Amino acid sequence: MVVMDQVTFIPTVDQLTYTFGGAAAVMRVRPGTVLSLWTEDAYGGRITSRDDVASTALNTEDLNPQTGPFWIEGAEPGDTLAVHLVDLTPARTWGASTLIPFFGGLTSIPVSPTLQDPLPERTYVYDYDAGTHTVGFDAQASDFSVRLPANPMLGTVGVAPGRREVRTSLVPSDFGGNMDTPEMTAGATCYLRVNVEGALFSLGDGHYRQGEGESCGTAVEGAMHVTAIVDLVKGRGPAWPRLETDTHLMCIGSGRPLEEAWRASQVEMIGWLGELYGLDRLDAYQLLTQISQVPIANVVDTNYSAVTKIDKRLLPPAPAYDGLHAELRRTASSLGSIDY
Repeated sequence: MVVMDQVTFIPTVDQLTYTFGGAAAVMRVRPGTVLSLWTEDAYGGRITSRDDVASTALNTEDLNPQTGPFWIEGAEPGDTLAVHLVDLTPARTWGASTLIPFFGGLTSIPVSPTLQDPLPERTYVYDYDAGTHTVGFDAQASDFSVRLPANPMLGTVGVAPGRREVRTSLVPSDFGGNMDTPEMTAGATCYLRVNVEGALFSLGDGHYRQGEGESCGTAVEGAMHVTAIVDLVKGRGPAWPRLETDTHLMCIGSGRPLEEAWRASQVEMIGWLGELYGLDRLDAYQLLTQISQVPIANVVDTNYSAVTKIDKRLLPPAPAYDGLHAELRRTASSLGSIDY
């Protein structure tokens, strides 16, 4: 791959988008472009202290703002968009997490109502220390505190859906979107099926730290500096998002209930094993059963997301997409240090 361009784009408030599909492209870029971007936090910057609570501070129509979409030159339906995350650097010295009424994995929610009262609202502000690359948790009902390693990630990476659909940026599905997996971190390459001309790719929802599942519904949400390389593979569009790192192959499925998300990720990985090793579905199914890991991405979004994960070191070398991930890693290393 030859890097053709390096583009910096910092959106204004008016340029942020809140859907996948239905938004005009902010810019056209060619495959091989290095994008230096800034993303706003999931709250739109409205939560800044413990005194800010979701029910009064947030506009529910303006959650998960996205940077983009970008029109990728030459992208056609059925192609594969490759997005390599080079660097994710917190853009603030703090991030916030909130307990929101009728939202989260352990409370009554609109799609699964009960007679219980909503949980009390709380807002937690975590300081981010760039020197130690840690975030600080402080309990509110005791004097407990602990510093945790930061694991910067993006909650949302996606393209426009097909069939003229417009989906809120709170939803994960086969186009990507709000998958909320900690695997979406620097060094990973995400493969997405192109559904419309130009792909209309966007990203956002930076997290300074998140565990698997995103139990309460919000991670340590924060603005993010993002460096990414976009590339294009003609054809071979996956049915569900795929991820590749130096050590693992991953497929992300989304749906409700959780077993539907798990099934989608499993079937996608069975197909990928068939592509890489020439296995029929039953042989791939048997092999997958013995080697897969399945971390939960989220159990709180409109759809849940599950990740089927395979350690590449367990299998013979079989470079995916003709070794594109390794090529993107080499390109990333040639960029040198990232200075924000």
